[in-house]
Amino acid sequence: MHTLNLGILAHVDAGKTSLTERLLHTAGVVDTLGSVDDGSTRTDSLALERRRGITIKSAVVSFTLGTTTVNLIDTPGHPDFIAEVERVLGVLDGAVLVVSAVEGVQAQTRVLLRTLRRLRIPTLLFVNKTDRTGARYGSLLTSIAERLSPDTVAMGATRRLGTREAATAPFTAADPGFTAALTELLTRHDDELLAAYVDDPAALTHAQLLEALAGQTARCLVHPVFFGSAATGAGIDALVDGITGLLPAATGDARAPARGTVFKVDRTPGGERTAYVRMVEGTVRTREVLRFRSPDGREGEGKVSAVGLFEDGGEVPAPAVGAGRIARLKGLTGIRIGDSVGEARAEAGGRHFAPPTLETVVLPVRPEDRGALHVALGHLADQDPLIAVRRDDIRREVSLSLYGEVQKEVIQATLADEFGVDVTFRTTTTICLERPVGTGSAAEFIDTDPNPFLATVGLRVDPAPYGSGVEFRREVELGSMPYSLMRAVEETVHSTLSQGIHGWQVTDCVVTQTHSGYWPRQSHSHGTFDKSMSSTAGDFRNLTPLVLMDALRRAGTRVYEPMHRFRLELPTDTFGALVPVLARLGAVPEPPEQRGTLCTVEGVVPAARVHELQQSLPGATRGEGALESAFDGHRPVTGPVPERPRTDHDPLHRKEYLLRTVRRVAG
Repeated sequence: MHTLNLGILAHVDAGKTSLTERLLHTAGVVDTLGSVDDGSTRTDSLALERRRGITIKSAVVSFTLGTTTVNLIDTPGHPDFIAEVERVLGVLDGAVLVVSAVEGVQAQTRVLLRTLRRLRIPTLLFVNKTDRTGARYGSLLTSIAERLSPDTVAMGATRRLGTREAATAPFTAADPGFTAALTELLTRHDDELLAAYVDDPAALTHAQLLEALAGQTARCLVHPVFFGSAATGAGIDALVDGITGLLPAATGDARAPARGTVFKVDRTPGGERTAYVRMVEGTVRTREVLRFRSPDGREGEGKVSAVGLFEDGGEVPAPAVGAGRIARLKGLTGIRIGDSVGEARAEAGGRHFAPPTLETVVLPVRPEDRGALHVALGHLADQDPLIAVRRDDIRREVSLSLYGEVQKEVIQATLADEFGVDVTFRTTTTICLERPVGTGSAAEFIDTDPNPFLATVGLRVDPAPYGSGVEFRREVELGSMPYSLMRAVEETVHSTLSQGIHGWQVTDCVVTQTHSGYWPRQSHSHGTFDKSMSSTAGDFRNLTPLVLMDALRRAGTRVYEPMHRFRLELPTDTFGALVPVLARLGAVPEPPEQRGTLCTVEGVVPAARVHELQQSLPGATRGEGALESAFDGHRPVTGPVPERPRTDHDPLHRKEYLLRTVRRVAG
């Protein structure tokens, strides 16, 4: 048996969960099809998912297709929950990207395929809803080629499109048009195949072409397109053949040292933390002590108390999980999403999608629930680290990072349903970033007025390329002071940059330590340790923010706001009415492209104004306008610079306070 870890991805409402249900039915796992509308699907198990009819959390379900065991991961389609999709991508062997035959290629569809191609994840396209009124074939294939990828080929023809009797007939060797299209596509990526075709066009058999198609699909060079309906079952058999015949199975040596990735964390009804792990290599057994490590270097270990494997639509206890499989592990207290388990090895990581661009303050309705809210948010942060719970100790408030308003509503309902905490939110605001615009240096020296700490720290801040993040370097020798003190400086630099001069996170910079110094551990003659004579890590943790903020102030920073790339389709005669709306929202449109009575307008708009643009569109376009948008980076803020309230005591002001205190005591 082979194992295939398969992801189902789509724009919201394309029919992704319905396709999952149909595959389970085809595999014989379920006797009756579940319905998203009725809340009876197998993978939407949360009560909130059933009520809202959307997928919020990724879910794993396993079934067998021929000689292949498929671990299918159903992911959210709504862009507010893109973080769930991101965590799944690293464990996939292949994917099916679902496109609606009616709505066609949508904004999220394009974002997903770009990411899948960048990560080299083999992907099939499934055009769903061929039984719905308005379903398309030829024009949709053209749109897929233009807006998704030209490296696609239809694997079958449709008939009675747009009716309940819609059906799909797979192409065969007897279809010359398919053979020609397949040959043209495959020879674009294979010089040997092209040479063989040039020598003798008849020499390439249908079997050779299908073999080449499987190879190029596995290398993510091409994307076969299947048509059908999850609701009626049309075209599903052909898709199943594509899944088992064109997507590569999982690989990995079960005898190698254990190595895997955690892509989901949840809790049992009793509160026990469990980790969903994709094993890359090796085997993990129950009662085994397993080490885990986070991308930021945090390490831990725990004893595996139970292993749950996914089989035939359910979860079964097992003594072990081997390479290529997905399992749920219990007993690993402290493990988090994104951790690697077993033998550490450099993995291809990094962000695949945009970070959250919105934030809001969450407040308990009942003041006495403040403690319970903090505990509940800690549990939610285990399941979704990107909500980035941020505590403001000065104002006694908690803020969360968000992708959108739907996510905020889901968090509110989850806190009420699962934790019994009713909350309200402040107005959602945009998360900006700060970047240095120049170079700045600062230093404070030990035993030199007015430095109140037993530490010498010098830092220089330099700007770095867009998207590079924060890099820490040293121009001082590691042996110039104990490594624990060096680490204290580096760790404090990263934590201090969470709030820059204007209160926003500082990124895309290089911070270099230029000076260091300390007093070794000293004691009085009777052997008692005296802190007043000895440097500690606390001295460096207190001094570093003061020096860093001085350097950052001298370098200067610029605030950047998140932007979305938008695409509008609207009647040409309504474009004039929309222009002032775009101007009012700070959007920058490009010249419109006219096609008949419709025109298409692309451009950028501040992320904070996308929701308002969506609300304004029906009135400006007689209800006929359609909007797509996706994150498109940051740009400098024009006009007044937005300030973010600080969650700590501002180091710039704190330094003046400390210096005044030192002078007052000394005087």
